[in-house]
Amino acid sequence: MATATFRIWRGEGEQSAYVDYPCEVEEGMVVLDAVHRIQATQANDMAVRWNCKAGKCGSCSAEINGMPKLMCMTRLNSLDLSKPVTIEPMKAFPHIKDLVTDVSWNYEVKKQIPPFHLRPPGADGTWRAYQKDVDRPQEFRKCIECFLCQDVCHVLRDHHMHEKFIGPRLLIHVAQMEMNPLDDGNRLEALKDEYNIGYCNITKCCTKVCPEGIHITDNAIIPLKERVVDEFYDPLHKLFKIFK
Repeated sequence: MATATFRIWRGEGEQSAYVDYPCEVEEGMVVLDAVHRIQATQANDMAVRWNCKAGKCGSCSAEINGMPKLMCMTRLNSLDLSKPVTIEPMKAFPHIKDLVTDVSWNYEVKKQIPPFHLRPPGADGTWRAYQKDVDRPQEFRKCIECFLCQDVCHVLRDHHMHEKFIGPRLLIHVAQMEMNPLDDGNRLEALKDEYNIGYCNITKCCTKVCPEGIHITDNAIIPLKERVVDEFYDPLHKLFKIFK
């Protein structure tokens, strides 16, 4: 059985540091398997968050060799095991202990976003919509809230602008409602002034790390930006509103 070295971030606050752990690895293992083996045999007190081990709960998010990934979906045969495999907690959120971060900020911000608001039914008492319009926001419902997109977003990760920018995960939450044909809410002013969608410079790094393959930038953020521009910056739109 081969042996690989895993360089894991351990500790709390300023007492944190990397610790190297040799670990026996075998075919079919993922990073989370190795972490569990190390936890069981060498570091019983290591804190790590996980749940389903099937890439659907979003709990085991971490940074593996500097890239935000799910530990349960990162196979060891995709990594260069001749070098230490570095495993760190997400950097966009406050560190709690070892590989665990405090992601509660995301849930608190989500509570402040106006919820889905069902538009009134038609004259016959029913709601009708084209299937293509129903399908469009369905993509965003695949989100497992792993917050990897939030972690890789430079506005949150590097500039720490959590008070001003809600990040890609919450922007697709807004898009899910704004693009729903049965919703008549209007969150465009909030997108401009409170959520500051303009801070996103569409580098598509959030799309790259999404384990569900959601086209966050192309299908959610850019269309939302276009709606904001049409509503508040298009001179023709302003003219039409005046003479409406």
